[in-house]
Amino acid sequence: MNARNNILNKLRAGLSGATPRPDDFDERLVTEPWQYAPEDRIGRLRSLMEAVHTEVHTVGSKDWPKTVAGILSRRNLNNLLYAPETDHGKQLGEHWQATEPTIELVAYDRPVEEWKDTLFWGVDASITGTVGGIAATGSLVLWPDRHEPRLMSLLPPLHIALLRASQVEDNLYTMMQRHNWSSGLPTNALLISGPSKTADIEQVLAYGAHGPKELVVLVIEDE
Repeated sequence: MNARNNILNKLRAGLSGATPRPDDFDERLVTEPWQYAPEDRIGRLRSLMEAVHTEVHTVGSKDWPKTVAGILSRRNLNNLLYAPETDHGKQLGEHWQATEPTIELVAYDRPVEEWKDTLFWGVDASITGTVGGIAATGSLVLWPDRHEPRLMSLLPPLHIALLRASQVEDNLYTMMQRHNWSSGLPTNALLISGPSKTADIEQVLAYGAHGPKELVVLVIEDE
């Protein structure tokens, strides 16, 4: 018998004769203080995110790639990391091909080991989708996968995130219910409320120490 089985058997033996506690969870405790009218969710999320130096734009479902190009151009950036196999990646690629901007699209299409130096030091910005936002905390929710790995939102100095207006929930609990996390949690979930920041013992705030220095959120209106 291996060590793992020994540990599990001890745990099972310790439960012998134990009575399970009743499930007395009251969801009102985690929802009622953080409920908002549907028309107020975007405004609350925006005000909380802008308070921590996040740039927020409201855009249409067809013209957001043009906004992305403008954001990069104003910052004189040279390239943008994107996921070509996603729906928004395909839309972005079509816009780039039609307009032929000078900014290069860099596809995340290989293992990180094959281009680590470029990914860490040669990418100016990235763009990813989100699965929604949380009005109560002013946060984005990302589920990284093989098309958009976690590094896409953590490494480049500028992270551009796409958020559907209809996917902003009141609080984390309603977000978990909407996506049925109880039946299967994502392998990794990211809650992002602003650009990376830290402060030293003298309380001097610095941005970009552990992730993107800038965060831009494009709230895509439903049409």
